[in-house]
Amino acid sequence: MHYDRLGFPIPPQFDRPAEADPPPPIRGSLAQPRRPGRGKRLLLMAVLVGVVVPAAIIPAVMPTFREGVVHWSLGQAIRHEGRGDLDAAVTDLGRAIRWGGRSIEADPVRKSRLLCWRAMLHMENRDLTAAVADADLAASIAPTGAQPHRIRALAAVIRGDADAALAAAQVAFDLDGPNHPEALNHRAYVRALVGRELEGALVDVEAALRGSGDGSPEFLDTRGFVLHLLGRQQQAIDDLNRAIDVARTERHRVVALLGHVDDGELAYRLRSADHGLAVMHHHRGLACQALGLGGQAEQDFTVAKSKGFDPNRGIF
Repeated sequence: MHYDRLGFPIPPQFDRPAEADPPPPIRGSLAQPRRPGRGKRLLLMAVLVGVVVPAAIIPAVMPTFREGVVHWSLGQAIRHEGRGDLDAAVTDLGRAIRWGGRSIEADPVRKSRLLCWRAMLHMENRDLTAAVADADLAASIAPTGAQPHRIRALAAVIRGDADAALAAAQVAFDLDGPNHPEALNHRAYVRALVGRELEGALVDVEAALRGSGDGSPEFLDTRGFVLHLLGRQQQAIDDLNRAIDVARTERHRVVALLGHVDDGELAYRLRSADHGLAVMHHHRGLACQALGLGGQAEQDFTVAKSKGFDPNRGIF
């Protein structure tokens, strides 16, 4: 018995039909059969390109990419703060902190500094809750850092909590050490802002001036303010005159950088310089007013306001 291709028996009286050859392929037509295994090879290549290659490359380039985002974000924060756009600067710093990833987490001092920067912006923007939250987080990350406690002290000054302000300033002082000019000046200034321990504040700031070479305009401003509060108005005005002269000279140096540095960075530096001058003019106005120099006092208050003096926004 013979059987056909499908397995059915062929009657004896019938001959088996010849096996038909497959039709020849049509050139250029979709009907042309693909070579065995071609589809699998294409699929494998797609997997390699789409999955395996990125999986190998992304981990290698991601740290560099993250650091690029951090660097760009910090530049944006400087530019936005320089223009007075504090909300945008806060957003920029948040992005820098998030994208820092392991590099930020592995460097607690760096992360603490970024948090303190953002805290100061929050405070200037009248958001004390956010400012203190950032300062608290910064302190927990870098427990030996003094800056978070300085921010806590200033926030307490704004709240009107003199005891908390003095306590935080003391913690910052203890962390920095008794021979640190910035620590001495900060404790002196907080004491002056709350109007307490003024004789101790004068001792502090004089030690700070000796430690810095007697030329810091910020330290001279602090001593002038303390002397004003102690009723020594002419001495206060003398110190504040020197502070303003030095600060103006430094501001002129910043202006001379026009065309040589990024415009955003220049605006940032000028804003900082103007804030310092605003405080100095306000303090001199207070001393002049107390000494009966009403005209000079009014001029100083006007300059201070034009340069952004506003203690309600945390600008000291």
